[in-house]
Formats: sequence, structure tokens, C-alpha cells
Amino acid sequence: MSTAADPRANPDADRDLVPLRRALLSVSDKEGLIDLARGLHERGVELISTGGTAKAIAEAGLPVGEVAETTGFPEILDGRVKTLHPLVHGGLLGKRLDTTHQQQMEEHGIRPIDLLVVNLYPFRETVAGGGDFQACIENIDIGGPAMIRAAAKNHAAVAVLTDPADYAALLSELEAEAGQTGGALRRRLAAAAFAHTASYDAAVSGWFALQLGEPFPKELALAGTRVETLRYGENPHQQAAFYRSGPTRAGVATAEQLQGKQLSYNNINDTDAAFELVAEFERPAVAIIKHANPCGVAEGESLAEAYSQALACDPVSAFGGIIAVNRPLDAATAEKIADLFAEVVIAPEVETAARDLLADKKNLRLLVTGGLPDPAEAGVTAKAVSGGLLVQSRDNGRIAADRLEGVTRRKPTEAEIADLLFAFRVAKHVKSNAIVYARCGATLGIGAGQMSRVDSARIAAIKAEQAFGAGAAKGCVVASDAFFPFADGLLAAVEAGATAVIQPGGSVRDQEVIAAADEAGLAMVFTGLRHFRH
Repeated sequence: MSTAADPRANPDADRDLVPLRRALLSVSDKEGLIDLARGLHERGVELISTGGTAKAIAEAGLPVGEVAETTGFPEILDGRVKTLHPLVHGGLLGKRLDTTHQQQMEEHGIRPIDLLVVNLYPFRETVAGGGDFQACIENIDIGGPAMIRAAAKNHAAVAVLTDPADYAALLSELEAEAGQTGGALRRRLAAAAFAHTASYDAAVSGWFALQLGEPFPKELALAGTRVETLRYGENPHQQAAFYRSGPTRAGVATAEQLQGKQLSYNNINDTDAAFELVAEFERPAVAIIKHANPCGVAEGESLAEAYSQALACDPVSAFGGIIAVNRPLDAATAEKIADLFAEVVIAPEVETAARDLLADKKNLRLLVTGGLPDPAEAGVTAKAVSGGLLVQSRDNGRIAADRLEGVTRRKPTEAEIADLLFAFRVAKHVKSNAIVYARCGATLGIGAGQMSRVDSARIAAIKAEQAFGAGAAKGCVVASDAFFPFADGLLAAVEAGATAVIQPGGSVRDQEVIAAADEAGLAMVFTGLRHFRH
């Protein structure tokens, strides 16, 4: 084995158990601080601290020295400089088994620091709370990350805590090892510390890029906090975990799970697709998703009405699907949902009566998000490819009636326009090539993910007939996520019974397609906006 890959290649690492005699604590989040400080004091550990942390420890009746007393230099510049000092960083970085290091530490009066407890200024919380530019700048921590990285680099001798959740593990180790820390724990804490500062820096750099209007900076830093390790990925032989990123966009990542077993990788992916889709609509709406594609979507005067219409589109595919609603889930809708085997139900809120009705369905995951994602919100999405990332702005494009371009002799009626806009919003969330037949604010048939747009049109028509009988699509509208490259896809919709079409336009054969629409007596509008979804 290469020594470069061996954590014990550093001679200091041979000294696996290290006595913990002196600790520096400087935390923004005071959770668990006093219990930790008390546990350290009871084991004879000398405590030094800064500002508010020192005050909190002292008020708990525990002895604590100020860092300023150690350095002989006061906190200055409104606290911007307090721990950036050789007597602090030397105590963290000095190698315990290096003779030269030890001689220099003694010469300059540098005492070792065996434990660093730091969590950082609340930068992300300040941003999320709407802090102005200067407030965000002031909450960029400098001394904290510097100390964390110093302690983590010297983990052969120094333990570093950045998460209150790890305090108990440290105290347990000290109890089990007679006041000493083991190398395995220190290495684990060091890895967590480097990840913590990297995530923090990613949040700062991402925010700064947005302030400059540069969503795609030369160097891109992405970070997330693990929510949970999943049983497996898309397939049982793949490992997976779920991470929450910085933005607080309402959805599956922010949801509280009220009941049901653990979400799977595919559950999370499909639930996200369902909730993003249902948030597109202002009226009560329901979306039922299977394998990241909608199998039924509808608006209604009530959620219960919308659910019934969405389910009717493809009740076979809806079995074992994901159900998303854009209103608080009520008892009437929950009662209908209870008759179907569904994997997940996600809602902005859940009424008590609805929760009680679904409580007996032990395997149903019920999620409440507290809000809806904004379809118009800016942001970026990322997808891994071999050796890199594809990053793009979120598809937040939306079309209003006054932006539609009528291109045929017959113009759509007001009722057709409403259905065309509805169908186009659904098509935005269907895998390309996407074709959606709709009528009266509900889908009739959906064709998704085909290599040919004409095949998607035919599949959607077949789906409509399977659900509603022969001629079910007569008088409906049809939406296409991208232009018709040939008239054949349009003619397949005509054959199904569509009377109005919405599509982006922009094909070199647009005039051929328009002529075919005119010959069939269709009304067709162009959006100028494409919604590919791969």
C-alpha cells in the first residue's frame, strides 16, 4: 500500500491516544455548549474561549480563560481579529513529536491546544433571513475556518468539533479512554471539519456570484448537508444518500414526513417532479407521477374534484404512484386517496382529519412542506456527466395568454386557450418528446420520452382511449413541448380528435405544419418557448 494513502504515514499518527488537557471553544451556535464545557471541566481540561462563548461558560459557573489573556492582545476591529494569532495557531498546528516544533513552541511560549470547538458565523441563516449585502458580509467567518482547518490538518494530535451532534461522542471517548482522544475519532472529526468549511465557503461563493449576476462563475462550488443515507439508489446494487442544498425552496428536501417508511431514491426523485409540477397551477390541482412523468394532472373547483379527474386519466399507471397537491390536503381528498395504493402524498399542509384518514396506511409516506415552490423563481440545476457537471438555470419560463401567437386561420376560443395553457404547463414537466392531450383543465392522455414526436402523439391518444373509451380525445387540445419537425405528429393529433394546438414553433417546416393545421381546421398558437426535459 502506498504510504500517501495511509493515515498513519505521519509519524504523529503512531501516537493514537492523545491526552486532552486544553480546549479552545468559540461557537456561534450555543446548543450543547454548557454540557460539553462542564464535561471537559470535570475531566480537568483547561478551557479558553472568546467573547459570547466565554461569557456563557462563565455564567454557567465554570472556569474559563479569555483568548485575549492567552495572546496578550485584545479583540479588535469589532471582533474581526481575535484568534488570528501565533499563540493560537501555533497551539493548534504544532507537531507534538517533532523536536524542532517543540523547541520553537517553548521558545515562543506557545502552549498546545488539544481540542478546538468551533462553529461558524450564521452566514447562510443571514442570507435566508433576507439580510442586506453588508449584513451578509459581516457574517462571513474568517478566524473560525482558519482555526478549523489548522486543527483538522493537525488531527494527529488535535480533535476538532464543528457539530454539536458530535459533542456526546467526544465525551464518551474521554470517558472510555481516561481523558484521551483516539486517532480514529480525530480523523473522522477532521474529515467532517474540512467538509464543514468547504460547504461554508461554497455558500459564500455561491451567494457572491449571485450578487454579481454571475450564476456560472469560472470555479463552481456546490455543497449539501446529508439528510439521510438511503437503502440504495435507483437499483439495489447502487449506494445512495439524500442531501439538502443551501436554498430553502419548498419541496421534498424541506418536507416533514408525517408517516410511512423511509423514502427511497426513486421516491424522492418522483416526489420532487410531482410537487414542482403541481405548483404550476393557481387553482386547486393534483398531479400523479410515475417514474418522474405525470400520468394524470387536473385542476378543479376542489382538490377532491381535481384528484378524481387526474386519476381518471390513467388509473392503471397511477397505482403505486406519487400524488402531489397544491392546497392543504383535506378529508374529502384523503378519503379518495385512501382507495388507491400510492407510495407518497406531498402537500403544503395536511388537515388533521385528512391525516387521521390516512394513518392506517402504514406504508404510505405523507409529506408536508409548509409551502409551494415558486415556478418563476430563479436558480440553477446540476446534472453529473462523466468527468463533469452540466449546470443550467432552472426552467422557470411561463407563457401567458397575451404572449401566444396565433398562426392559423382559425383562432382558439377562450375555453381552448385556457386548456392550451394548462396542457403546455403540464408538457413542461413531461420527458421529451412530450405530447399532452387535455380538456376542461384535465389531462386525457400523455405521451412521454419517445424518440419520435409522432409516436408520443399516438401513445397519448392510445392512453386517452384506454382511460375514456373510443373517441375520448375528440374536441380536446394538444400541447407539444417542442416544435413539430414534420406535419405527421400534428396529423396524429388531428386523427385523435384534437381541435387546437400549442407548440413553440421555430421549425424550418413551420409553414408546412401550419398549412396542415389549416387544412384540418385546427387553431394553432406558437409560444416561442421550448420546454425540453431530459
